[in-house]
Amino acid sequence: MAQVTFVGAGPGDPELITLKGVKAIQAADVIIYAGSLVNPEILTYAQEGAKIYNSAEMTLEQVAEVMEQTAARGEKVARVHTGDPSIFGAIQEQMDILERKNISYTVIPGVSSVLAAAASLRREYTLPGVSQTVILTRMEGRTPVPAGERLGELAKHGATMGIFLSVQDIAKVMAELGQGYPLQTPVAVVYKASWPEEKILQGTLADIADKVKREGISKTALILVGGFLGSEYERSRLYDPEFSHEYREKAQ
Repeated sequence: MAQVTFVGAGPGDPELITLKGVKAIQAADVIIYAGSLVNPEILTYAQEGAKIYNSAEMTLEQVAEVMEQTAARGEKVARVHTGDPSIFGAIQEQMDILERKNISYTVIPGVSSVLAAAASLRREYTLPGVSQTVILTRMEGRTPVPAGERLGELAKHGATMGIFLSVQDIAKVMAELGQGYPLQTPVAVVYKASWPEEKILQGTLADIADKVKREGISKTALILVGGFLGSEYERSRLYDPEFSHEYREKAQ
């Protein structure tokens, strides 16, 4: 049985968590949660007496120390992240420490904010004839990005793009995206997807920055870009009566 469980707790709505994630939190003696991002209502799943730490106030070394001490007592840790911890979750360095210390662990995926945002927008990212590729990225900040992954370069693909951790520089983001997308490319900004205070702003590369600034949104928002936000697309072959596959014959 794993001593540490990394839990993807969802994008905000406390019900958008897997049953497996809930069980891991319920079984934990110690919970370390990303307090700057995780909805604290998730902690209502904790058992009475569980010790709770807010990692927003801790360093990597402090988090690792709590994990190690808890494991040494034979107790269980739930390390609670938002959405899917594998996307900008900074869990690799934590897992590597556990590996070096021979502490057993497992990872439970969650519902990413990029999926919650699509649900709120009632949109599909991979529309036939529009885009079959989704790029998840961020603007360069204190964490650098490789030269080939700068927004201006990625925009040249014309794919659907989800941009994390960048809304505070929305004007600069739009300027860089303009190196590849036409200025009339639709853009949506989803603030706190699935939270009660969720906000959705829609526009284009040309005008979304002004809309975001007027709303005072400077963090916890996902920028979504691409033709998937439009109304034109081709019919899917999956349910097309003129198309056959292993489960269905072509209509006669």
